[in-house]
Amino acid sequence: MSEIYTAIIAILAILAVSGLFVGVTNDAVNFLTSAIGSKAAPLRTILLIASLGILLGTATSSGMMEVARNGMFDPGRFTFHEVMMLYAAVMFANIILLDLYNSMGLPTSTTVSLIFCLLGSAVAVSLYKIAGSDALAIGDLGQFINTSRALGIVSAILLSVVIAFTCGTVVMYVSRLIFSFRYTPVFRRFGAFWCGASLTAIVYFALFKGLKGPLADSAAIHWIDGHFLLALVLCWAACSLLLFFLQRLKINILRITILSGTFALALAFAGNDLVNFIGVPVAGFDAFSIARHAGSSEITMEGLSANVPANLTVLLTAGAIMILTLWTSKKAMHVTETEISLTSQGDSAPQYESSLFSRTVVRMALNINNAVDRVVPRSIRKRVARQFEYVDIEHSGAPYDMIRATVNLTTSAMLISLATSLKLPLSTTYVCFMVAMGTSLADRAWGRESAVYRITGVMTVVAGWFVTALGGFLIALVMGLVLIYGGIGAFVLTTLLCGYMLVKSNFLKKDKKEKTPAKKTGETSQDIIYSISQEVCATMERATRIYDRTLIAVFKENRKVLREMVREANDLFYQSRERKYSLLPTLHKLQKGDVDTAHYYVQVVDYLNEMTKALAHITRPAFEHIDNNHEGLSKEQTEDLMHINDEVESIYRHINNMLRTGGFSDLDMVLEMRDRLFEAIADAIKQEVTRINENRSNTKASILYLTILNETKSMVLQSRNLLKSQRYFLEHKGGIALMFNKVK
Repeated sequence: MSEIYTAIIAILAILAVSGLFVGVTNDAVNFLTSAIGSKAAPLRTILLIASLGILLGTATSSGMMEVARNGMFDPGRFTFHEVMMLYAAVMFANIILLDLYNSMGLPTSTTVSLIFCLLGSAVAVSLYKIAGSDALAIGDLGQFINTSRALGIVSAILLSVVIAFTCGTVVMYVSRLIFSFRYTPVFRRFGAFWCGASLTAIVYFALFKGLKGPLADSAAIHWIDGHFLLALVLCWAACSLLLFFLQRLKINILRITILSGTFALALAFAGNDLVNFIGVPVAGFDAFSIARHAGSSEITMEGLSANVPANLTVLLTAGAIMILTLWTSKKAMHVTETEISLTSQGDSAPQYESSLFSRTVVRMALNINNAVDRVVPRSIRKRVARQFEYVDIEHSGAPYDMIRATVNLTTSAMLISLATSLKLPLSTTYVCFMVAMGTSLADRAWGRESAVYRITGVMTVVAGWFVTALGGFLIALVMGLVLIYGGIGAFVLTTLLCGYMLVKSNFLKKDKKEKTPAKKTGETSQDIIYSISQEVCATMERATRIYDRTLIAVFKENRKVLREMVREANDLFYQSRERKYSLLPTLHKLQKGDVDTAHYYVQVVDYLNEMTKALAHITRPAFEHIDNNHEGLSKEQTEDLMHINDEVESIYRHINNMLRTGGFSDLDMVLEMRDRLFEAIADAIKQEVTRINENRSNTKASILYLTILNETKSMVLQSRNLLKSQRYFLEHKGGIALMFNKVK
């Protein structure tokens, strides 16, 4: 056989490692979010528990490998060469698709990705065979493809979304009615029984979803199948009794339940979803072994139809890579943050914009709520409302409490276990995500201030799930056609392109400049003062550079630099906007110490936001003007703006120096420089009006010129106000000394 097949196997092995990295990054959200979101334990403990679940799950996942071998197509109808091209196309498409989702911070289903990538690639190779045979027609495509599994996955998407969201909402609503946010007194009496039921669901889930394969023939499993209800009652009694004694020993049984659920979900993830990452490379190696033994690359692959246990060493190695990824992947935390931001209690900074659909849904919900209020007696409404009054009795600062985390894990485990027993192909990702959305809705985390943004976020994720199927199919179809027709050259080129994408996405820094951490507001007043001081200094220095480079790029009509300046100006604006959205929780911390300090903080944040907005209103029109190939500025306009730029640079140099040193003695001088600048801007505007009246100025250039002048005036005005408020903010209660002590 040709040595190219050995190279393909090596590439598949490398892609398997990359697939494990990308897949764990995507699926970690399924089993980490509840524990992280409730702060049930330190992050290291949570990761350790999940790692143990992954290790046990990978050792029991052998039987699931048949999905990649013969689940979506009939291998007996393809030659070894065709199967190898098919598998290579699947791996390329699968990794590209999942990496795109992870980069956007969106969780999706690796099962759906694998199934539809297999389907698309198999269709591509089947079309190749049909085109090369006079005896076959397009109607014979069904002889090559197993379409029933793909249809089952599509129906599972719909089932998962609706059922999981509904069940999560109902179970959380009932649980909160029982316990409320002040759950401690009631939990002392009934907590063991409630957690016992949760732990029973989690144990059943671990046995029948995570360990279903290796325990399928055991006598205990057969007895449980024959005495299902009795087994559940006995397990509930045993778990409740154990948790009752642990509770009496002052052990937090909620933490035990949450960590047990995390372990079970990680176990099931590794046991059932490992095939999504290494199934194709393992199947490719099996095909290679069969062809090498036969001594021909043209034999058909009937041997892949046989059930062959996977190598335990390969499974454990895959588990080790998954665990390493779990501990080191920053993207996994990014995907987890997406779900936590959509489910957190309170009105956090919106990660998504509102949409017509989300606004319509919120208005409908408000109308329905008003109708219900008119029917339900006032006394009942008040009692129910009290149960949902948010109180952070855990004092952990977690996005939500451990009651909701337990409901998330329990409901997900019950639904996935039920679907498994009924042989319904529900997706673990879809169930876990939609249950979390349902529980956050029932818990009234979706207040009127944030509901429209959260609904848009949920719909973005759900729409992405449907795109996964279509995108995976199309990418794999194109990849399959390229590889099967292009041969070795196409394989080498595709390998290089995909390798570059993976390296660029996971190892190269996308932005070499450090971004100001606008989201972190500090835990104390001193931390807040230091944080905003550092942000103001960094923002002003970046604004100075962006403004100067923007004007120079306009003079030179440099479109590339202007595009970069638009991006940087937008980054500054979004960071300041996030700081503004986090204003209320910050004020709560500041007002515990001093109302005046909080007042100055509000001013600083507002001026910072307005200043960055003005800068964005300069860079964006400048780029659009040059990008649309409009005529550049005239000589008079350029000279006027160069003079304005020199004065702005001088003002900002003094402002930045005062911010860095903490000395504000030049504040009056900056005020005088600002007045001279405003007079210069007024003169420049008058001169431009004269040129317009005399038809000596281009319309588009005049609009850009006047826009830059007006926004420059606004930017400098807000910058001077920002400097003044920053001085009051820092000098109040010794903020300057604090800032410099921290720097030292």
